[in-house]
Amino acid sequence: MRTFDTLGKKKVILGMIHLKPLPGTPHHEDGMLEEALVKAVKDAIALDQGGADGCLIQTVDRVYPAGDEADYARVAAMAKIVHEVAKATGPEFQIGVHFMFNGLKPSIAVAKVCGGSYIRCTVLVGATQTAMGTVVADPYDFMTYRSRIAAQNIKLIAEVDGMHYRAIGDRPVTETAMMAKYIGAHAVEVAHHNEEINNRVVREIKNAIPDLPIILGGHTDHENVSRRMSEADGAFVGTCLQEGGKRGGPIDIERVKEYVGIVAAL
Repeated sequence: MRTFDTLGKKKVILGMIHLKPLPGTPHHEDGMLEEALVKAVKDAIALDQGGADGCLIQTVDRVYPAGDEADYARVAAMAKIVHEVAKATGPEFQIGVHFMFNGLKPSIAVAKVCGGSYIRCTVLVGATQTAMGTVVADPYDFMTYRSRIAAQNIKLIAEVDGMHYRAIGDRPVTETAMMAKYIGAHAVEVAHHNEEINNRVVREIKNAIPDLPIILGGHTDHENVSRRMSEADGAFVGTCLQEGGKRGGPIDIERVKEYVGIVAAL
């Protein structure tokens, strides 16, 4: 069983593995699952051998239900991919699961059964407005399910001010982070394209909740990671690790090694 024991102890690097639309979703086409599986395993091996701490396997199905749900075929496909990634990587390599948009229960079920160690929670607390409609958290329902399947060992990284989550209303981000921690989040995620704003939000949360790890949800690259990661505890990393620095390409092990080296020097 993988345990996310690096969280909060070092600056963690979690490479993004974006999947093609899965079965059970409107944009899935025949052959996509096989392509997604092969690419996911190759990307995970490159991340593992390049020195990254883990990956996040995320659905990119283009359109999603707004509730905590996922089609049966979609869950089965994700389970197959996560299982194969777990077989292909070392026991210390952390595997995250993220059913977009807010499929918390399917995410933690797949992680529990197939070798994952954490999930990314788009909306663990509060609510956010999206193209799919208003997404509203139901932490009691989710945490009850987590307990029922004995998945307390699966860590929760909760978005509190990121690419997919902006709190509705005027609630301060520190309050949202406190709520997430109180519910059971092991870390929170923030992401702003503007570097100054991003660093300010990290500092605000750190000042309010010093023992809560903060993971950056994007926008880092080889040029800026030493600045952006100076006060944060880790990052989800995507495009800059891919071949040619272009979104959608295969993970380049040399780009991973270079990024890991920069972070290790912080």
